[in-house]
Amino acid sequence: MDPRFGNDFNHEFRGIKFDVSNNNNNDLSSSSNEINEDCDLSDAILGYISQVLMEEDMEDKSCMLYESLDLQAAEKSFYDVLGKKYPPSPSPSSSFYDNNYVDQYLLASPYDDGSNVVSSSMSSNSNNGLLLDSPDNSSSVNVSEICDEDHMMIKFKEGVDEANKFLPGFIGGGSLSKYENGVGGVLEGKMLPIGSKVRKNPTLRTKEIDLILLCSMGEGDVELRMMRNSLRYETSNDKLKDKEPKCLTKGKGKGRGRKPKNKKEVIDLRTLLITCAQAVASDDRRNASELLNQIRQHASPFGDGSQRLAHCFANGLEARLAGTGSQIYRGLVSKKTSAADYIKAYYLYIASSPFRKISNFASNRTIMDMAENAARIHIIDFGILYGFQWPTFIQRISQRKGGPPHVRLTGIEFPQPGFRPAERIEETGARLKEYAKQFKVPFEYAAIAKRWENVNVEDLKIDEGEFLVVTCIYRSKNLLDETVGVDSARNMVLDLIKKISPNIFIHGILNGSYNAPFFVTRFREALFHFSALFDMLETNVPRERSERMLLEGEIFGREALNVIACEGWERIERPETYKQWHARNLRAGFVSFPFSRGVIKLAQEKVGLYHKDFMIDEDNHWVLQGWKGRIIYAISCWKPAS
Repeated sequence: MDPRFGNDFNHEFRGIKFDVSNNNNNDLSSSSNEINEDCDLSDAILGYISQVLMEEDMEDKSCMLYESLDLQAAEKSFYDVLGKKYPPSPSPSSSFYDNNYVDQYLLASPYDDGSNVVSSSMSSNSNNGLLLDSPDNSSSVNVSEICDEDHMMIKFKEGVDEANKFLPGFIGGGSLSKYENGVGGVLEGKMLPIGSKVRKNPTLRTKEIDLILLCSMGEGDVELRMMRNSLRYETSNDKLKDKEPKCLTKGKGKGRGRKPKNKKEVIDLRTLLITCAQAVASDDRRNASELLNQIRQHASPFGDGSQRLAHCFANGLEARLAGTGSQIYRGLVSKKTSAADYIKAYYLYIASSPFRKISNFASNRTIMDMAENAARIHIIDFGILYGFQWPTFIQRISQRKGGPPHVRLTGIEFPQPGFRPAERIEETGARLKEYAKQFKVPFEYAAIAKRWENVNVEDLKIDEGEFLVVTCIYRSKNLLDETVGVDSARNMVLDLIKKISPNIFIHGILNGSYNAPFFVTRFREALFHFSALFDMLETNVPRERSERMLLEGEIFGREALNVIACEGWERIERPETYKQWHARNLRAGFVSFPFSRGVIKLAQEKVGLYHKDFMIDEDNHWVLQGWKGRIIYAISCWKPAS
């Protein structure tokens, strides 16, 4: 098996020599103990990532950010044939497949954790999809109790194959393996022997993971430094190779031939892309095709950052010109990136950029500071995905003076296809429970798999006397806005949060201006935004890293394709600027308040450990993060005005 896709994660970097005399390394070694103690890549989160990767069936599972899109696509196609509106209106008599199970809104970004990447109601696509209450009977099922004879299993499989013929071809390549999960002993597309049991829980703890988890607090920080130094070393080598002159003659001595030409033809790909977008918008197919051919000659998914960006955007323009944007995006989603690959790419992302690290640190520290004397803390996380933020929080809260509080965590995600729509986030809860048990923190977990706007107060089961926290980190960009329907899902979710009146609402957003209804304007803004992301990766990550290619193609590439080639409610990438979200939150009845000066100071020190072009700033109680002056992410604290 290709070692790139294995579960073994090697961070020892044997054979790589680092220049310890470098000023950046000196800064790293002299960082304060406070930064080390609060590093969100401490042993807990490293162990958590390793734990997820080592689950025995993780390689076979697709990332939950995209998996439920297949179900959406199938449902939408059926509603189109029947001439009914999708999604259907809520029906109190609906059974298992109720309106809560239909579409979803996503993440990723990326990273997302992932978000996971992983999103809005979309017939064909959802880049970061991720949630309906889990069935009560989600415990271990004895296959022999369901079917006592072999021929019953065979008949079931035949029925599945027959039903498969009537589903659209883009659903998982025509396979119903995900829908079969947990029914009749069919797990992950494989038939289980008669009499065997469906595994109740994946492997949650291993000896190796415990060794990572129980080592000293500085071990995780050291490992992160090694990863970051390795990326710097490899990236600097790439730059040196680019500067090396390439001779066209071989052998020794002076040749009489022509001197090698080192000059490269300079092409303004950005201008070509914008000009092509204008031709596509005006339906000038001849000029658009000529410009696309010219762009293709200089674009490559394996070149430098600008070439990879051009390749990505050219794909979107070509799909829009052909009118097949939704179908192509649907096909990309159905590729089923494995969760293991997604998590490895996420690890590379947080090792090369401080964006997610800072948001985790700021939100965790703020919650602990404000709930310093609380006996019970209830955290409601919209878009929990794999829950990478919470192992460190559990570890830190266990060290609180006077003992840890009772922690309740409600993870809200979009439903996954199959008979257990909340299965993946239930597994997230199982892993978090293991960490709570390890650190002796009283812990409860509840999984809610629903469209976010369909969640009600009763679902959250809020108790009196709890310190109530609501978090939504970088996932609200996939909620539909007013341009799609009168009832904005964004406003409905904010109204729900206002109704439950949390002590604190931590809101992280992707800062983007490419949500305009006009294509050329949207294309130009998306080009500026993704140019910053691709340039960030080009500067900090070696080109040959497979995780980088996954980030650029499977995460950023899908988002860009959705922005460029999809319209209407199929376009689920709809970011707003932090100023727009600020106004929206104010209208919903919230007031903002700043992060503490201690949190801001430590966050600035953490960003200083990365490349000098990463920035952090403050504006109107928002903490802004970006690259080379362009704001990419923002996070803020809110509470109900009343």
